[in-house]
Amino acid sequence: MTSVLTPATHRVNFAVGNEHSAKRVVDVLTETFFEGQAAIAAFERPDGRWDVTAHFAETPDQALVRELVADAAGAEIAQTIAFDTVEAKDWVKASLEDLVPVPAGRFIVHGQHDRLRVPLNKIGIEIEAALAFGTGHHGTTRGCLLLLDHVLKAYYPRRVLDLGTGTGVLAIAAAKALHRPVLASDIDPASVRVARENARLNETGNWVQTICATGFSAPQFAEHGPFDLVLANILANPLRQLATPMARHLAPSALVILSGLLTHQAGGVIAAYRARGLVPVRHLRIEGWSSLLLRNTRQD
Repeated sequence: MTSVLTPATHRVNFAVGNEHSAKRVVDVLTETFFEGQAAIAAFERPDGRWDVTAHFAETPDQALVRELVADAAGAEIAQTIAFDTVEAKDWVKASLEDLVPVPAGRFIVHGQHDRLRVPLNKIGIEIEAALAFGTGHHGTTRGCLLLLDHVLKAYYPRRVLDLGTGTGVLAIAAAKALHRPVLASDIDPASVRVARENARLNETGNWVQTICATGFSAPQFAEHGPFDLVLANILANPLRQLATPMARHLAPSALVILSGLLTHQAGGVIAAYRARGLVPVRHLRIEGWSSLLLRNTRQD
């Protein structure tokens, strides 16, 4: 992988109390600053608050930023804004230096630099940190891999789906362990390309079929289903919305592994799937995140 020196950026960072406020602030900032001027994102924290971060190529007008945030989230939030500069850095090199192999049951996720450190009795999954979300270091990815390892000790699913595949790490893990085809989908075309490349890198390109699709809209879901095992490491709200269409694509007694949800969100997700005939079997909590194993009890 080629190392690239990322230019210095000017960072704006603050926290708001809920998702609604975070979205409102992001919308206001996005409408004000043209594409290319700023990169703006909001992420939920384990305590339920939301971090909002904006990176500017040029020094931003601090008074304008505070005024916009005050209008969207209140004057108190605006006063907490922190302005700083992120130094130019080779983030690819830095991330690889900190990226140690991550074990999860029989699986171990690693970068290219640790390829020779994978024990012979482990299934290595090579994912580079700079490619996309899902290197195995996040609690949700590791939780999914641990539940997958648990499932495969007593179950041999024939039809497997990785919904919201990201880097493809879960699809690759399933394909390597089962030596069976796995359908991997994502709504983001860039993620689909990354997953396809990672599948090729891990010599599972013939097993992992990657598609760009929203929800269960693509015809490939009907062609490859009904599924005996579904892996979905997404977010709590999309998972709740997908409960009904997912249930329609499950085989009787199918198993479903869900993650991407904070621990306090697990109850709502479980309730949504229980209403569709899926009951919880196992619940892992890692670093404030929950991963769920559910079983389909419907026989139709």
